[in-house]
Amino acid sequence: MGQRATREMIVATADDLFYRRGFDHTSFADIATAVGISRGNFYHHFKSKDDILEAVIMKRLADRAGMTARWERQAPDPAGRIESFIDLLLVNGEKIREHGCPIGTLASELAKLAHPAQPDAVRLFTLFREWLAIQFSALGQVEKADQLALELLSRSQGAATLYNAFQDRDFLAREVAAMKFWLRDVATAEAAHSTPH
Repeated sequence: MGQRATREMIVATADDLFYRRGFDHTSFADIATAVGISRGNFYHHFKSKDDILEAVIMKRLADRAGMTARWERQAPDPAGRIESFIDLLLVNGEKIREHGCPIGTLASELAKLAHPAQPDAVRLFTLFREWLAIQFSALGQVEKADQLALELLSRSQGAATLYNAFQDRDFLAREVAAMKFWLRDVATAEAAHSTPH
C-alpha cells in the first residue's frame, strides 16, 4: 500500500475499533495489529492515539457531510430529506443494537474522560443540528428551526440508546414511525398556518 492508502486504512480501522470497543479500550497495538503493519510503520503516520482520534473525528465529519449532501440530491423536498435522517436509525439498526450510536457513544465517552477532543466530537451533532435546522427552515419553520432540529436529534438519540439497551427492533420501528408522524404534523401545521384565510 502507498503512504496515503496506509494512513486511510489506519483511520478507517481506528474508527471501527473506537466504535466497537471504545476509544479508551483501544490501544496503538490493537490498531496496528488490525491493520497488519509494524509499530514502526504505524508511528510514521501517527505519533499518538490522540492524533488518530482527531483523524477519526475528521473522517466522521466528512462522511456525515457526504451523507447529508446525498440526501439533498436524492430527496426533492425538505420533509423527504429529514425522513432520510430519521431512517438512519433503521439503516444502522444492527450496529446501533450492538454498539449504540457512533456519534453519541464517542461524545459520551470523551466527556467522561474529560478528553480535550470532546468538543470536536460534539461537532458531529452540530453538523446534523445545523443541517436539520436548514431543512426545517425550508419547510417554513424558520423561527423554530433550531428548536425542532434539537427535538428530532434528542428523539433519535433516545431511540438509539433504548434500542441498544432493550434490543427491541419493534420498538425502534415504532419510534421511527412516530418521528415521521411528528414530522408530517410539523409540516402540515406550517402549511395550514401559511395558507391565506
